[in-house]
Amino acid sequence: MFVCTGNICRSPLAHRLLEKELDERGFGERVLVESSGIGAWHLGEDADSRMRRTAARHGIELHHPVRQLKKRDVTAYDVLFAMDQGHYREIISLGGADVGEKLYVFRQFDPEIASGEEPAPRKMAPDVPDPYFGGAQGFEDVFVMVERTCRVIVDRIAHEALP
Repeated sequence: MFVCTGNICRSPLAHRLLEKELDERGFGERVLVESSGIGAWHLGEDADSRMRRTAARHGIELHHPVRQLKKRDVTAYDVLFAMDQGHYREIISLGGADVGEKLYVFRQFDPEIASGEEPAPRKMAPDVPDPYFGGAQGFEDVFVMVERTCRVIVDRIAHEALP
């Protein structure tokens, strides 16, 4: 489960890119991928049109009905990825201390941050910047960051380092 603020930019992109990478490597049937937002501002809407356009330029179709993270999601999913440190704290607040074992800040797996076989420590993982209030380059930067990080996450799944 990928979690961002409104489930319109970062988390639906990570959701779709991870699904694509899993499918390409033959793991698509093994792993259920979902995304949601902390807030309910955009419930029922599609992903942000600027993120959809950015994804389309890279050959990725991105359509995702926005959903809000619920407490049952926090307990139901084996792994949760917060797109920034604030989302991490919100997920802990919603799910309690037991969540810590399966909760990561997404960029802990970014190959520009992590080194070797282990993810970077959570406190060292920078946020995936929110492109919502910026221009087209911010969406492109987020795409590149999320794509490279999703590859590493699938590498870990392939080596059974993540459930």
